[in-house]
This record gives sequence, C-alpha cells and structure tokens, in this order.
Amino acid sequence: MTVVTDTPLSRRVAGKPRVHVTRKLLPATEARMSELFDVSLNSDDRPMSRDEIVAAMRASDVLVPTVTDHIDAGLIADAGDRIGLIASFGAGTDHIDLHAAHERKIIVTNTPGVFTDDTADLTMTLIIAVVRRFAEGVRLLHSGKWAGWGPSSLLGHRIGGKRLAILGMGRIGQAVAHRARAFGMETTYYNRNRLAAAHENMLSARYEPDVDRLIAEADILSLHCPASPETHLILNEARIASMKPLAFVINTARGELIDEQALIAALEENRLGGAGLDVYTHEPTIDPRLLTLPNVVAMPHLGSATVEGREASGERVIANIRFWADGHRPPDQVLEGWT
Repeated sequence: MTVVTDTPLSRRVAGKPRVHVTRKLLPATEARMSELFDVSLNSDDRPMSRDEIVAAMRASDVLVPTVTDHIDAGLIADAGDRIGLIASFGAGTDHIDLHAAHERKIIVTNTPGVFTDDTADLTMTLIIAVVRRFAEGVRLLHSGKWAGWGPSSLLGHRIGGKRLAILGMGRIGQAVAHRARAFGMETTYYNRNRLAAAHENMLSARYEPDVDRLIAEADILSLHCPASPETHLILNEARIASMKPLAFVINTARGELIDEQALIAALEENRLGGAGLDVYTHEPTIDPRLLTLPNVVAMPHLGSATVEGREASGERVIANIRFWADGHRPPDQVLEGWT
C-alpha cells in the first residue's frame, strides 16, 4: 500500500488497503472483503486482546471493530501512524473514543439504520413476553410441573391501552412507536429534540418534556438512548422507585443506562411488574439473579441478530472503506460529539 494523499477527510491509497477485522463476520461479507482488500479475518471469532488490537492497528490502514472492542484513548495513542480509518461494524460508537480518534485524524464510521427494524421487533417481543408472562409459561412446561389450564394461573396483562413511555426517540424508538400503535398502546416519549407535529401525529406519540414524569407515569418503559455521560444510569434508583408497582422496564439499548442493582432489588421485592432485557452492565457477565427471577425475560444481546441486518451492516462497512481508500469522505463518517 502506498499513501497518495492524506487529508482530515480521507486517505487515497494505491493498491488494496490493509484491513483487519476483529470478529468473524458473515461469509458473504468476508468473501467480498477478501476480493477488495488485503484483509485479515478472525476465523475463530475469539475476541481480540488489547495488545492484539494495538498490533493490528499498527499494521493496518483500516480496523473493523465491533461493539465488543473498546477502542479508548490509550489504545488509539498506541496505534501508530498507519491506521487511518476505524470502520465500526454496527450503529453504536460509544465503544470508540471519538475525540482521541479526531485528534489523531483517524476517520470513524459506523453502520446506522441497518438494525432499526430488527431491534424494534425484539423490543416488541420483550414487551409481549414479559407483560403476558410467556417466558414463565415456557419454563413451567420445561420443568414438567404444568398441571394443565386453570382460570387463574399465569395471568398476565393486556398491552392494548397501556402507556408505553419511550426514552430516546431516534430511529429505533420511532420504529417501536410505529409497532406499538398497531397494538393499541398509548405512546409518550422523551427525546433531546422533539419530533415535528406531523411526525408525532403519524406515530400517535405524545411528547413529554419531563423525564421524571415520563418514567413515573409509564406502564411500560422502553429505553432507546445512546450510551453517553448524559445518559449513564438515566434510569437510576430514585427513578426506579418512582415507577408504578406493575410497571415494566424494557432495555434493548445499552446496559449502562440502568442502575442494574437497583432494578434487581425492585424486581426481587415486587416493586415492579417485570423487565425484558437484551443488554447488561457487564456483558458478557450477567448478574445470575436476572436469570432466575420469574418476572425477567433475559436475551443474549439479540437486537441486531438477523442475517439480513448483519449482511447490510457488512455492506456498509465495505462501502465506507472503499470511499475512504478512494480519497472520498465515507458516507457514514461519525463526527466528534455525535450521539
């Protein structure tokens, strides 16, 4: 690889750029990368250590990390001078220090929008499963202790008519609101920027400017915020304590949004109706109580786990690399301060 030009926007290269991928991607994505780039793939999908990522960045023009890789300021400082692009596989960028990358003139890209419907579908699945106690029913069947139908056994609640509070009304939050409307739910939301009136009408969603009121009045609270210093523990102990005794918490965004210990205590003490969780504070380690509480439906971070979504994300990564290597601004460049 020979560097032809070097600007804050791109780096045009002659020949195939050297690309290092940190996790195993879908076969079609890896095959296409192998055609286009001088690529190093992760065949066994073992998460790379910090030292391995540093070595990969020093030897490559492009790093393709995922949400499991923490690209912090110290790692970027040790990355050497060759790396010019971090083409992240996925929509989130909270695992990358954008300021440190900007200071080193390293472009960061992501793949926004490709997992919107997949995550919204999982959110609705969790809402239905936890509110109707479906997971409890499945566990009862597998235990061999089911005694048959009874008029008062495993009673859940209807979701039609319930107030769904959406905290974070970006692409995924709006997709959840769209689905909730079909189920006859009443949707309220908080977002840093209010939607246009026409958009609110289309989604049948009412803006609530007070986060505390939004949470306290919710029958079902669904979190769709990006992880940031402002949203860290946004659902804290005090806000959990303010919720209705039969309220439900759904989180398909980031584990760091919730005070997990306070949530577990409320669930154990039946101060909440239940929780549907796809993300956790210390992934892949999960507090074992979340796996045994009957009023919790726990998923292993499946929000983006569709073939279609993962293929689309791979295509966006490839497009970002090709634009950058050709000397153009990548279409999904993430600017410092983006959330």
